[in-house]
Amino acid sequence: MVEVIRVLQTPTFKKAVKKLKASQKKELDIAVKALMAQPHLGEQKRGDLVFLRVYKFKMNNQLTLLGYGFDDNTLILELMALGSHENFYRDIKRHA
Repeated sequence: MVEVIRVLQTPTFKKAVKKLKASQKKELDIAVKALMAQPHLGEQKRGDLVFLRVYKFKMNNQLTLLGYGFDDNTLILELMALGSHENFYRDIKRHA
């Protein structure tokens, strides 16, 4: 039996996605599908950000960070943030 992972998006994540061009959304979709297949791909953060995993991928040849949370028990992938490295972690702490 194949287990289905529910994907949730925070308002912050939705807002970032709205600003993307169609080609960027395709690249993001590929990254999200990769996370759905292997939720532990991203790096688990420590300290204040222990709730966060970060998956790094290229979007328009620029390194992009996708912040998410994953709960093994309920199979929920929560997409929290998207952006370049600049101020990424500071902004995540502010919204957490």
